[in-house]
Amino acid sequence: HVQLVESGGGSVQDGGSLRLSCAASGSTYRMSCMGWFRQAPGKEREVIAVINPIGSTSYTDSVRGRFTISKDNAKNTLYLQMNSLKPEDTAMYGCAAESRQGRACTADYVGYNYWSQGTQVTVS
Repeated sequence: HVQLVESGGGSVQDGGSLRLSCAASGSTYRMSCMGWFRQAPGKEREVIAVINPIGSTSYTDSVRGRFTISKDNAKNTLYLQMNSLKPEDTAMYGCAAESRQGRACTADYVGYNYWSQGTQVTVS
């Protein structure tokens, strides 16, 4: 079983930046895919960025060019650098991990077997 605990959320002004971290209890190196998701009030959860074992990344259109996903396998930590934040980015943000092999690590993959609780990001 893998536990994911994120940190770094908070409030920021329009145009500002935040960096989220997601610490995994297991080895991030072994994950076939890791990603960040968000859920705004009244909206469905959406995966916004993913990274595969060799570091290739994929983003949903709304964050591409502004957000960057990365990971440090030595620290078993996933990151999300968020720049040029907009009020519409306000949501609960969390991380997800897929430990099973053979899954396609794409921006539309939602079948992760581990999900974190989430941290609030508010942009005003």
